[in-house]
Order: sequence, then C-alpha cells, then structure tokens
Amino acid sequence: MATRQTVNLRYAIVTLLFVAFGIALVVKLFHTTVLEAPAWNKRAQDELSRTTVIAPERGNLLASNGNILACNLKVYDIKLDLRHNKVAAQNPIPWAKIDSLADSLDYYFPRVRHLRQHPDTFAKYSWHTRLKKEFEKDPGKRPRALRIARKKTLEDFAMIRNFPYLKDFKGSGFRIPVYKEERNMRIYPYGRMAYRSIGRVNENAETGEFHGYSGLEKDLDSLLYGQPGEAKKVALTSGLTNWVSQPAVRGYDILTTIDIDMQDMLEEELLNICRESRAEWGTAILMEVETGEIKAISNIELLANGTYGEALNRAVLPFEPGSVMKPISLMIAFEDGLVKSVHDRIDCSPFQKTSDPHAPGVKDMKQVIEMSSNTGIARVIFRGYADNPAAFHDRLSSIGFFEQMHSGIAGECIPRIRKLNPKDSKGRNITMTARHLDLARQAYGYNTEIPPLYTLSIYNAIANGGRYVRPHLVRSLISEDGRDSVLPRSYIRERICSEETAAKVRECIHEVVWGSHGTARAVQDSRVEVVGKTGTAYPVERGQYNTAKRRYAFAGFFPYSSPKYSCMALVLGPSGTSANRTSGQVVKNVALKMFSRGMLNNKSTYTDKKSGSVPVYMASEKYSPSEIDSHLGISGHKKVRTPEKPVAGTVPDVRGLDAPTAVKMLEQRGIDVSLRGTGRVIAQSLPEGTEIKPGTTITLSLKI
Repeated sequence: MATRQTVNLRYAIVTLLFVAFGIALVVKLFHTTVLEAPAWNKRAQDELSRTTVIAPERGNLLASNGNILACNLKVYDIKLDLRHNKVAAQNPIPWAKIDSLADSLDYYFPRVRHLRQHPDTFAKYSWHTRLKKEFEKDPGKRPRALRIARKKTLEDFAMIRNFPYLKDFKGSGFRIPVYKEERNMRIYPYGRMAYRSIGRVNENAETGEFHGYSGLEKDLDSLLYGQPGEAKKVALTSGLTNWVSQPAVRGYDILTTIDIDMQDMLEEELLNICRESRAEWGTAILMEVETGEIKAISNIELLANGTYGEALNRAVLPFEPGSVMKPISLMIAFEDGLVKSVHDRIDCSPFQKTSDPHAPGVKDMKQVIEMSSNTGIARVIFRGYADNPAAFHDRLSSIGFFEQMHSGIAGECIPRIRKLNPKDSKGRNITMTARHLDLARQAYGYNTEIPPLYTLSIYNAIANGGRYVRPHLVRSLISEDGRDSVLPRSYIRERICSEETAAKVRECIHEVVWGSHGTARAVQDSRVEVVGKTGTAYPVERGQYNTAKRRYAFAGFFPYSSPKYSCMALVLGPSGTSANRTSGQVVKNVALKMFSRGMLNNKSTYTDKKSGSVPVYMASEKYSPSEIDSHLGISGHKKVRTPEKPVAGTVPDVRGLDAPTAVKMLEQRGIDVSLRGTGRVIAQSLPEGTEIKPGTTITLSLKI
C-alpha cells in the first residue's frame, strides 16, 4: 500500500504539471493570437514589406577599338571561421599542422611585403604569430572571420583550400571553416595609362554603392552605374526568402574615342620631354580634326620622389596661354575685315607699353604670326575694337568660346577673359587707357586664362575649314542587350569662320614652323609637315609672376596639306629653354611616330627603305615562330633574342622578351615584378646575375 500511494502521488504530480503546462500554453496561445495579434501582424507586415536594393553591375569603359579600359572583376575575400564547431572541437590543438598552414600563407599570401627581409618584421607580422595568437584564445572568443587573403580568384581559393590543416576538413560551404566572400572590383588593364581621363571609382561609406569620382568614371557615372533592382521578402513553407520584384539593369558599356596606340605615343613623348627639360608638369591632347574625337590625352607631373607620374588633369584647367592666342585673334580680324589678305601690312613699333621682340618695323600678317609680334597683333585688333574694348569679349562669345563643351572630361573649366566694360562690378569708372592696355594684352594671350582643350578646339576648327566640332571622349553606348547607340557628331558652331578665313590663318601658322624666321623651326621634319604656334607665359604664384619658370605651349595640326589630327602640348619648366624645344617637340615626335606606322593616310615607313625585310619577333615561350610564320603565310623572320637558361638563384636577363614570358620567368624564381609601359622588355632595374633574396623586387621597362 505504501508503494502504491507513492506511485499514485507521483502520477498525480506529473498529471498536475502537464495540466498546468497545458493551461499555460493555452493562456500564452490566447495572449499571442488574440491579445498581441495586432502587434505580431504589424511586425509580420513590416518584415514582408521590407525591400532590399539590388546593386547593378557597372558598365565597362572601352577604347575605340574595343579594348577594355575599365571593367568589373569578381574577386573573393578568403576567411577562416575559428569558432567553427570542427575547429572548436579540436583538443589538443594540432600545432604542427597549423605551423605548416602558416608557412604556406607566409609564402603565397604574406601579411606584409618583403616579410623575411628583417627578423623583427617576420616575428611581428608572420602568419605563425597571428595564428598562434588566435588559436590560444578560448574557442568562444576566437574570430569568426579571420581574413587570410583579399581580392583573390577562385583558383586562389582552391589552392588555399588544399593548404595543410585546411585540407583535413571534409565537405564544402558552411561545413568547413574556410570560406569566401564575393565582391566586385574595378580593374584597369592598362594601369595608369590615361589615368585622369579614364578616372576611378570610390565606395560610398553610407550606401555601399560604387560611383565614379574622377574622369570618365565620374562624368558618365549615371550611364555606367545602371539602375538598381529591388527584392522583397516573401513567406514560403520553408520560411522567408528574397523575391526579386524588379531586376537590376546593368550599366551601359561606353565606347570611348581613346586610341591605345596613340595614347601610348603621346604619354611616352610627353614624359621624355618633361624629363629632358626638367619640367614640373606637362599636359597634351591629340584630337581628330574632322570628328573632334579625343584620341589621346596625357598629364605628367614631377612627384615628390623625383619620378614622373600621371597626376592632375590640366588639359581642362585655365592657364594664361601666351602667343598661341594670336592665331585666334587673327582669325577674328580676317573674319571681321580688319585685314583682307595675308600680305596686308601693319606697323609693329612699340604700342600699349609693349615692343616687338623681333625689332619694330612694318610686317605683313604672315610675318606677324611667324615672328610672334605682340604689337602687330594688338594693332590689328585695335582697328576694330579700340572704340569699344568690351566688344572683343562679345566677339569671342559669338563663336561659342565660353560655352561648356561637355567633352566627357571631369573638371572641365571654361575660358576666363574679362569683359572690358567702362565700369567695374562696383560701378566705378575704368579709364579707356586701362581698358586699351588690357585689350592689347588679351589680343596676344595675356590677361586671360584659357584651358588647353579650348585653345586646341579653335585650332582644330581652323584646320577643319572653320567648322567648330565639339571635342568629345565618348563614341557610343552599348546596352545590356548588346544594342549600340552611336552618338552623333555635334558642333559648338556649324562654322566660326569662312573657308577663306581658315585658309588664310593656316597659311600664317605655316610660317611659324617653315618660315625663315619662325619661332618653331626645330619642329620641321620633311616626313610630316607639322604646323602650329608657340606660346610662352610666366606662371602666377602668390599673386605675381614667377620669372624663374615658364609655361611653354605649342598648338597645331598635321599634315598641313590635309589636316588629320590637331595636337597641343603645355609644359611648365625652368627658364632657359623654349616652346620650340619642349612642347613643340612633343607634337612633332607624335606626328613622326604616327607617320612611321602609316596612320596619316600614308604607307608605313617601317619597311619602306628595306627591300626583302622580314618581321621581327620578340622572344616568347608560348608561341612557336614557325607556327606564326605558317599562320601569317610568310617565309622568314628575325628574333630580338631567344630565352636563355639563367643561373639558379640569380636574376635572369629578360630584355627582349614579351611581358608575359618575362613575368613568368621572374615570378617562378620568387621575384616581385613591376611593369612600366607596354610591349617587350627593353630594360630591367636589376642586372643579370644579381643574387635573389626573399622579397626581391624588379621593375621592367616595356616599349612597343
């Protein structure tokens, strides 16, 4: 009986507990489904109505031949979850395998460059130190996302997955402690070529969106970015999931006017001249006369470390132009009838506090431009604007000189030429004497600020028979479905002068290079008839002219008989040289390179003077010369050189090799490689036979 009573008591207690639990469950159910129903329904509605923005894929920037200038690449950050249950369950910790993992990471994915060059650096930054620190922590306090590599490929992930220690974990996805996070990276295959013109993108810290902040990436951001999509939460039997209600629309691919070969030529020649003249900076633009397409644009600046690199885009910033303004003033004078013929003569004696540097006297219009006479061009302009100096500004405005070009280049400024009104902004009178002095200076390029792009655009119009085509960097837009929308050619003005006026100005400009007293005679070359005008000005620093420096400008076009390209270069360097020897040489050398490659409606001169010549191959491990001969249908060739087997443990001689072969040879020996230029290797920073040490870095100079 005592046992039965005990059993009954226990059953009674259990029964009461179940009854109490059931009552509590019913009460809670009633409370949740009836009393708290509005709150839960609102929470469910909020969750189901929440939308997620789907970022669109950014469009590509393409060169004129379709080569990629900027594109997206999917990369991966590779991470370790050290709180993963398979890691936390390890007891004891397999230190030998973890040390082997650290060895592999230090070799392939070191935390800092040149890790082994100094013992203190290795002790502080090696993966041995980092992994030991993390694994010694309590499993619950270890990091869940220890990043071991960033911006890597799927091949890199597969390699890391097979590193010691990690390869012991079977499975995939969340069943193993190593995982990858996908991200998009904007890459620029041509490196810093046309860096400022192409531009770069930046991530918005608040929204996480990537937008352009310079160059074409910025100016065309609305087209490149695309349209964001939208995803909503929907309830399925398995739970809530995202349902795409509006898919993201990929941004346009933009075909630019940049020609990679021309860009390479322009950058190389500008860089060479800046180095030779010890210039602080240089900028240059190359434009197609008929279409206004900007084929190349380069900006070089002396950096703090003594080398030159791509920097501020000064092609669209205003500078005092100097004498390159004179042909523009002369064009207006011809068009307004102030002078009728290139043989009309003008007194060039001292005028408006200015004297002719090439001796006073009477000169015709060709001599005024040829000898760059300040007084001559000022006296010509005074024939029409002395009574009303403000009208000169209005005349420039009438040809569209102050209108925004919308060329596609970020940071574009318009010219700054003060209108010479009789009263200033505060209503105070300005004497005619002061206005005359300013008018004379404006006529020959002082007391004004004009971006090189605007100056070149007028020269381009003169070369184009007076048709003022709009300079531009965008040729067409390609949508996600592949449709190509070619942008039509547009004009700032259909015509800024007559054909006759343009021909007269071209004849005067011709004398600057080809005349017996021209200021740019060093630009002469019998192969390409380059014509243009030089200009020199002092830079303004701290409110006054710095006479120790000069800005040297040359603007012109070529070939003279049938202009195909216009070009302008501007270089800031020390006094003692000239525009003839600096900026003029940039334009001349670019023209000669284009001529030699048959890019000026001429036959290439590469092999013109050699009968029976054969192509020259750079050395390569990938392609067989005989196979190339067979494919091209040729019978012979020459080699720059043949790859040689280097001495083990030393730097090989890679001069003459193509870039992929050279990089492969060097990286196989543990050497970090940096490339400059394009083409085959012409120089290497470390000579052949140099001993290879951990962290050795070499710079290869390439040239086409």
